[in-house]
Amino acid sequence: MDSGRAFCPRVGCDTVVHVRAASPAHCPTCRHDFCSQCNQEWHGGLSCEAAAASSSMGGAGAPLLPDSELIKLCPMCRVPIEKDEGCAQMMCKRCKHVFCWYCLASLDDDFLLRHYDKGPCKNKLGHSRASVLWHRAQVVGIFAGFGLLLLVASPLLLLAAPCIVCCKCRLCNPNHKNLEEVDEIDSISPTRDDDGDDTRPTRYLSD
Repeated sequence: MDSGRAFCPRVGCDTVVHVRAASPAHCPTCRHDFCSQCNQEWHGGLSCEAAAASSSMGGAGAPLLPDSELIKLCPMCRVPIEKDEGCAQMMCKRCKHVFCWYCLASLDDDFLLRHYDKGPCKNKLGHSRASVLWHRAQVVGIFAGFGLLLLVASPLLLLAAPCIVCCKCRLCNPNHKNLEEVDEIDSISPTRDDDGDDTRPTRYLSD
């Protein structure tokens, strides 16, 4: 999305809003005014850092996300995400970023969910150990299947490569068809002697 537009950060409202620098962005759907830089409630002449500090100290300017246990911002696109149930592995519907709900660490490349085996988020995934092991077995099986498929297909591709190249050369060679036509014409051309007479035997039809 270009810099002149932004999504409304209010939970449940994904309206595209036209924004301008140093001006509040106004959502025509939910009537919410917000800062397009930090996606927080419009903070007037305060900088985004000063407004965040004021909100954390309970000063002027109420925070946009009052309940941090249920609503958090996506670490990638800063859209508010509400968690009412399910595990701690979250995916943002807007940017498809996968992250941990508790520490907001990226899980985009953690296919085996090893993040929940150690550290402060250990055993906080929200699934039983058996289900986690089953998930890991499925992931390993998928990668192993692709590897086996490539291993089996590689010799076949190597064997078929010369045939493919040969056929491609025959089809792409513009002189190949002309040579065949010349050979065909030569085969049906009459044979003549030194005087130019046709030497083919004459056939007579009987009455």
